[in-house]
Amino acid sequence: FGLPPEFLRYPLDEEERPRLDYEADTDHLLIIADFPIIRRDGNNTKYETQPVGIIMAGKSVVTISLRESSVLEAFKNNRVRDFITSYRTRFVFQIMFAGAKEYLKLLRFMDKTIDAAEHQLSKSVSNRELFKLMELGKSLVYFSTSLKSNEGVLEKMMRSKYLKQYEEDQDLLEDVMIEYRQALDMSNIYASIINGTMDAYASIISNNLNVVMKFMAAMTIVLAVPHVIYSFFGQNVSFPF
Repeated sequence: FGLPPEFLRYPLDEEERPRLDYEADTDHLLIIADFPIIRRDGNNTKYETQPVGIIMAGKSVVTISLRESSVLEAFKNNRVRDFITSYRTRFVFQIMFAGAKEYLKLLRFMDKTIDAAEHQLSKSVSNRELFKLMELGKSLVYFSTSLKSNEGVLEKMMRSKYLKQYEEDQDLLEDVMIEYRQALDMSNIYASIINGTMDAYASIISNNLNVVMKFMAAMTIVLAVPHVIYSFFGQNVSFPF
């Protein structure tokens, strides 16, 4: 396809930020977007993002990613409605739309995890749920940053003179932007919920610890009374009776 080598390298960098890049000599357009991925670490599930490159090269569309992307699986398995590869601009917008749907799906999973952690707050004195919420909070930071960057890419795509758009494509692009804004709002809301939940979690753990310490102090006092009596009468001096 005569792709510029740097167009292949950029999406393979995990730290690459979403953006547009146009190569005038070859008339190739590179679109880099961040899509969510799930990492399994033993019993822990981590939600992260990775860059995916979409190159419009002549009559072809080339996608590049460091790992398998669930966003592209639906296209590979032909499960996307109105998916026609010859409509390149629409194809690109459909990929972005699928990315927004994937964000929304994972955000709903996170919401359920937050609810489960909140359910354990009143009876837990361990740090397990706290670490879980910390991981979710970090994932939401990744999501919020990537969603905001993707939204900026979509706005550039809307104004780009290198991307031929038809009326139906513009309608689809507007729908995609709405989905990304919704996902960004959800991500920010859940991040606020996690911050509030972690503060409540810390307070509850502190209260539970105070209850335990009060019980231990009471038991110490009770056990100390006989000890004081025995010590008093154990002195080597004369006492009445």
